[in-house]
Amino acid sequence: MAEQDASPPRNTSRDQSDADRSDQGKSPNKKRKSDDEGGSPLGSVVFIVAIGLGLLLAWSYFGGGRAAGPEISYSEFRTQLRANNVERVEVVGDEMSGALKESAMRATAQGDSTQYQEFVTYMPSFGDDRLMEEMEEAGVEVVAQPESDFPWGLVIIGLLPIVILLIIGYIFLRRMQSQGQGLFSVRKSKAKLFDKGEEDTTFDDVAGADGAKEELEEIIKFLKNPEHFENLGGKVPKGVLMVGPPGTGKTLLARAVAGEADVPFFSVSGSDFMEMFVGVGASRVRDMFEEAKKNAPAIIFVDELDSIGRQRGAGVGGGHDEREQTLNQLLAELDGFEKSESVVVMAATNRPDILDSALTRPGRFDRQITVPLPTREARREILKIHAKNKPFDDDVDLDTIASSTPGFSGADLENLLNESALLAGRYGRDAITNADIEEARDKVIMGLRREGVVLDEEERRLLAYHEAGHAIVAAALPHADPVHKVTIVPRGQAMGVTQQMPEKEKYLYRREYLLDRMAVVMGGRAAEEMIFDTATSGAENDLKQVRKMARKMVLDWGMGERFKHIALGDEQDNVFLGEELSRGRDYSDETAREVDDEVRQITENAFRRAVDTLGEHRDAFDKLADLLIEREEVPGKDVLALLNGDAITNNGAANVADEVSVSGAEAAGDEMSSDTEGDGATPDAVPASNGTSDASETDEADTGESSNPKGS
Repeated sequence: MAEQDASPPRNTSRDQSDADRSDQGKSPNKKRKSDDEGGSPLGSVVFIVAIGLGLLLAWSYFGGGRAAGPEISYSEFRTQLRANNVERVEVVGDEMSGALKESAMRATAQGDSTQYQEFVTYMPSFGDDRLMEEMEEAGVEVVAQPESDFPWGLVIIGLLPIVILLIIGYIFLRRMQSQGQGLFSVRKSKAKLFDKGEEDTTFDDVAGADGAKEELEEIIKFLKNPEHFENLGGKVPKGVLMVGPPGTGKTLLARAVAGEADVPFFSVSGSDFMEMFVGVGASRVRDMFEEAKKNAPAIIFVDELDSIGRQRGAGVGGGHDEREQTLNQLLAELDGFEKSESVVVMAATNRPDILDSALTRPGRFDRQITVPLPTREARREILKIHAKNKPFDDDVDLDTIASSTPGFSGADLENLLNESALLAGRYGRDAITNADIEEARDKVIMGLRREGVVLDEEERRLLAYHEAGHAIVAAALPHADPVHKVTIVPRGQAMGVTQQMPEKEKYLYRREYLLDRMAVVMGGRAAEEMIFDTATSGAENDLKQVRKMARKMVLDWGMGERFKHIALGDEQDNVFLGEELSRGRDYSDETAREVDDEVRQITENAFRRAVDTLGEHRDAFDKLADLLIEREEVPGKDVLALLNGDAITNNGAANVADEVSVSGAEAAGDEMSSDTEGDGATPDAVPASNGTSDASETDEADTGESSNPKGS
């Protein structure tokens, strides 16, 4: 699981002086953005001229250059003229503006009603033939100016809205360009270029993926010193595909490559190629490779490759498929007629099964690097990285935590320690204790406590016997995983949980282990029928799990009595609609009936073994149920003590350090198993990829699907 974790994400870029960067090393995205933000000189001039023109037109229209003073009536003007108070008059068309004499203003100070010196008035439309004679007699200075024939008012009224709209459009265009969202930028690649020194994640920050690191370090060495390998006749791999479950560190490894490589590193997500416009995806692929070739030698990293690399020709729709066009362009760039020398393509996916075969062939992706779930040793190293900045109490042992978290990915381990720190802070502690880690682990595995659920005494008793049935069968059968904890505290969507801790991580599953595992899962239903002579819906997940394991044994692993050493049926996954929507059948109806009979027989045998085991240990069975009703949670060591007839401690809390013993072979795919009783149709409580699960999830681990994808 590729994200063999490293330290928490850091800033992806560091400040550098301009002297340390060359123009060639700058990101194309950064260049476009800086150009847009700076703007062209012509654009700035146009903007300033448009603003100035608008202001000038508005000033002219609204009286710019007109004489100051109030507007008076024509009658008042004639009155002032007769009183010999007018000094000068300027006539422009119908408009007359002028000023009064100083003597008129002194008279105003002595009580006259005149409160102005300059004025504006208009000639009446019918005219005034005696006006000029009276002004000449009064000695008024008259200045006449021609009236302009150009309709400034109409022009301004028409142009002003257009100018305003142009200004608004210019502002929006500038903003779009500054954000890289211009009309013509939609076909540009969205790949981000990491310059030298901009990524501070290195291989020292990655733990638990030594094999993957070794492969990637070789790629970096080739790009740094290609002559050494070329002298030996070697060529740099065209592509490197990292495969693994979510959370195992694929993207983190890519970031480490960006931090270690002294070559330009382009990073892009597969979904970044897709857009609503036809042809955009292929155009972005071309643009990305063109930029990489300009900066060669370079590395291109495509995250979530399955979003554009799905198998072609299996779609449910018709017509043009933009995704296929994008994939075809990617295939041509990887290994087409035009060679892409010194450009290495890295990609990551957690669904290699749905990738197009043309994409994964040698010559395009020459290497496939599997990044699995971490082993116990790898988990310890990952925990050390995430524990660097966290204070721990003396009772915390990272080795014990690593042993108690089989199947956890690097992301799960980081989340576990983070939840532990949050719990310690909630309780006001100065350091993280083992109790915080245990509670955080239960929270990650089973979910939050459901405080609002109130069960009556009958339901609590039924639930206690159901979980006790799982626990006693698990503790009694020789090939079953040891019990870690039994609880009837509702968590997540489970009403009760029986957790089992594998003694060692397994690569393969023996027939004896699978049969004991099915008996453990049927222990809850067996307890219900033994004690209450009834069955409840709480065993729904148990029954589904047993059926899947039994069918796997018969159809895929050749473990049936009638069909030994033969695998029946071919799975046909629809890569567009999900997994296991259909399963091909290459055998007859009669064989199918025999398969169903054998699956039914295996299931019935598992139920009878559970009933017989509970009958043999009835005393311990009853005591454990009573203890669960009293405490609600019982650690595995107390279950074993009851089974052996020993005294148990009064402490009801599970102690990881006392219960966990991990040795032997280390594997990437094993998971902690657990059985749950739900309220009716209980869905899966925790994803199987977390390495821990409820009853409905353990089928993946315990049927071998986790450790062997082919199931064989």
